[in-house]
Amino acid sequence: MSPGIKKILIVGAVALVLFLLISQPNQSAEAVRTALGWLRDGAEAIVTFVENVFS
Repeated sequence: MSPGIKKILIVGAVALVLFLLISQPNQSAEAVRTALGWLRDGAEAIVTFVENVFS
């Protein structure tokens, strides 16, 4: 992928995120909370796995 196309895609993605944050702040906040919840659940699952391996 050429650097010009990569830069256009990055700028487009940032513009889309900013548009969604400005036009739909409540839904954007809920999406972030959901994503962070998934990350937390995944981290807890990994910790549980490691604890079970070494116990």
